[in-house]
Formats: sequence, C-alpha cells, structure tokens
Amino acid sequence: MPAGIIRGVRHAVVIGGSVGGLLAARALSVAFERVTVLERDDLPEGPAARRGVPQSRQAHALLARGSMVLDELFPGFTSEMLTAGVPTGDLQADCLWYLDGQPMRRARSSMPVYGVTRPLLEHLVRQRVRALPSVTVTDAAEVTGLLHEDPARGGRARDGRVCGVRTVGGTIEADLVVDAGGRASRLPVWLRDLGYGEVPVSTVRTDVVYSTRHYRYDPERIGFAVINAPYPGMPRTGVTVRQENDRVVLFLGGILGEEPPDDDAGVRAFAESLPGPEISDFLRTAEPLGDPVRMRFPASVRRHYERMPRLPRGLVAVGDAVCSFNPIYGQGITVAALQALALARTAGAGRWFTGAARLVDSPWSMATATDLRFPEVEGRRRAVDRPLDAYLRRYRAAAVHDTDLGAAFLRVSNMLAGPGHLLAPGRVLRVLLSPARAGRGPARRRPPVAGRRA
Repeated sequence: MPAGIIRGVRHAVVIGGSVGGLLAARALSVAFERVTVLERDDLPEGPAARRGVPQSRQAHALLARGSMVLDELFPGFTSEMLTAGVPTGDLQADCLWYLDGQPMRRARSSMPVYGVTRPLLEHLVRQRVRALPSVTVTDAAEVTGLLHEDPARGGRARDGRVCGVRTVGGTIEADLVVDAGGRASRLPVWLRDLGYGEVPVSTVRTDVVYSTRHYRYDPERIGFAVINAPYPGMPRTGVTVRQENDRVVLFLGGILGEEPPDDDAGVRAFAESLPGPEISDFLRTAEPLGDPVRMRFPASVRRHYERMPRLPRGLVAVGDAVCSFNPIYGQGITVAALQALALARTAGAGRWFTGAARLVDSPWSMATATDLRFPEVEGRRRAVDRPLDAYLRRYRAAAVHDTDLGAAFLRVSNMLAGPGHLLAPGRVLRVLLSPARAGRGPARRRPPVAGRRA
C-alpha cells in the first residue's frame, strides 16, 4: 500500500472515461478494492471517434515519454500497438522537423514515435483497464455534483471531505473522487458552490484553428512525418504523420486569425505557404479518405488548484481538467500518463495538487513560452522571457545543423528531459559558437494565401 494511504480505503470513483480517466483508474486499481469509471458518453466497442472527445477526429501521435509510461502502466503496451498495425519511427531520423522555417538535419536517435490515432489508442487503453478485476467502466453515466461531508455542520469547509458523487441516476459513495472530465470539467463550479472559492486560472490565448484530413499512405511520396512548426512571421503550421491502416493524417493549423481552408484548392495553397515543400508536393496527387474536420482552441488554460487556500480531502483532478495545452504541441496524452504514474505512487494521498502542479510546470512553460514568442498572443510574460527567447532562437538555428543539439531539443519537447537540458554549459557554448544565424525566414518563401479570418 502506498505511503500515506488511509487503511480501510475501498472505493475510488473516476469522472470521465477518456484516456486521462482510464489511466487514473489503472493507477488506483492497486491501492483500492474497487474503482468505478463514470463516462457520460455511450462508449464504442471498437476504435471509433465519439461525441465526448471531439479531438478524437484530429491528428495524434504518441510522444516518446508517453509510450514509455504506457509500457510501465501496461507492460507490453507498445508491442500491442504494433500488433494493431500502428507504424513507428525514429523521432529524429524518420521525422523531418522545420525549426523556425529551416529543415533540421536528421540522425538516428533512441527516441521512438508512434503514429497511432486517438480512437485506437483509447480503445487499447480501455481494453486493458476493463480487464482489471477491480475496475468497472460504466458509460451513459452523467455526474452532476459532489457528495460532501462537512464535520462543522454548516460551518467553514476547512475540514470537509468529498465522499462520493451525484449522478443523474442517484448517488455513489467513494473514498476518493478523481475528476478527469477534461476541458469541460465542472469541478471549479462545484467547489465554488461548496464554499471553497474560485480556482485561480492562467490563460494564454492563441485562437488556434486547425483541421485534420486523412489520405492514403504512399511510401514513395511521403515519409513517416513532416512537422512545420509555427514561428513569428509564420503563424501557420502543417504536419503529416503516418498512421495505422495505411493512412497519412494531415494537420493544418493557424493562430491569431489564420484559418486553414476546407476546399481542396485552398488546402493545397495553404500547404504551399509553409516553409517546406514536402506536404504541398504530397497533396498534388494524394488520395483523400474523408472530409476535413475542423476545430477551434481559443486558449491554453491551467487551473491552479495548488493555490487554493483550502480544498476538501478525498479529491483529485487530472488531465485537461487541470491543464489543457495548445494542441499543436501534442502534450496532452503524455502529461495525463505522467499524472497517472504519479497517482499510482501516491493514490491521491497528501497534497496531490501541489505535486501535480510541479509535474505540469515544465510542459506548461515549454508550450506557453513558444506561444508567447508571438507578440500578439495574450498571456503573462516574465522578465526572463526575452533573453531566454533570444537564446532559444539561436539554439534552434544551431540545432538545424548540429544533430546533437537537435537531439537535445527533441528530448525536451518529448518530455524526456526538462528545459534546463538545453542550458547545459556544453550546449550553451556550442550554441554561442555556432556559425548559424538565428533568423525567422523560411527555407522557401511562398506568397501568402487567403485564409485569414475576416
């Protein structure tokens, strides 16, 4: 039994049956005699997109750190993905990265990447969780509030405890409640109504609009992945990733008013405006396998439960219910997996939200610092951001030619190392001595295309 767990704990309830909730259930299955997952949607039997996870139709890939954690939670999970037909590649050798418009030199690395769709990933995780004898996954179950004990009987809620949940069909008692309700989490409202006050929030507004479309994979015409990251002066992004069932997923996105078109001619023109030619060349004769699916993501949002002056015992929140990241960076599933690993070690004992905040600090800082490079992006800037951004511009320019610097950059972006990894003395010296100039110009300029929101 993990340190700090109260003897006699029997039942945990997880609100939300998406990836974050399922991983939380796996984490708690050892310390609790029963774990009940309550999902509002009707869950499919196989790998299929569903209404409650609109991003399930969008582009996904599993970062190296995420795959490692999933293997730790579910031994053999990556082998199971490969058996299901998920293609894999080397993150540095098989993926073409454009950093500030320049193609990064490729090299072999020890970092894998998996081209798995969100529906298949969730299906495989759900199968594993349902096979656990202590876990029950219940769909079509909507949670409407928390059951709350206040020993003061109407007084201050300082010593209060969450003891279950209210659902449309009744109440369910529990020794621990985990909110994995995603971006639409109602937990801040429930806590306010119980007298705990407002949850502090940090917001970085980027107004991301993105679309996804699948095409037939042709190994002669497109590699494992191409990533055109946005940067100041180029508020557009384009990504292709090979996925299961001989498909390639195309992700086109824009920030600060830029929107990818839906028509074929507009999509090709948008791709031609990107720094690299690979995606536009592929699209000239690519065979689409469906229509584009569009989404909007106004802002990255972080809820600071750790700053609350008081919180009830018996309560945990994970995944997007705590922090929802800019989808361009693909961090969400890996962060949820890391939270589950932490939950497995503590089972929510003690000051969960303090530790969870430390876990989120690095990916939040990396994602928001990249967004805040754009002067138009709304968000709090620190005094250190300007000199740090100047160094990272030089770093990216040097990493385009220096494969060791490139590998370190990818380790950080894949959460295999913290941001300080880029500031090691040896790397700082190599960046400062690099003849590469830090610039913002793309490797191949093209005229702008219509696509900006009016």
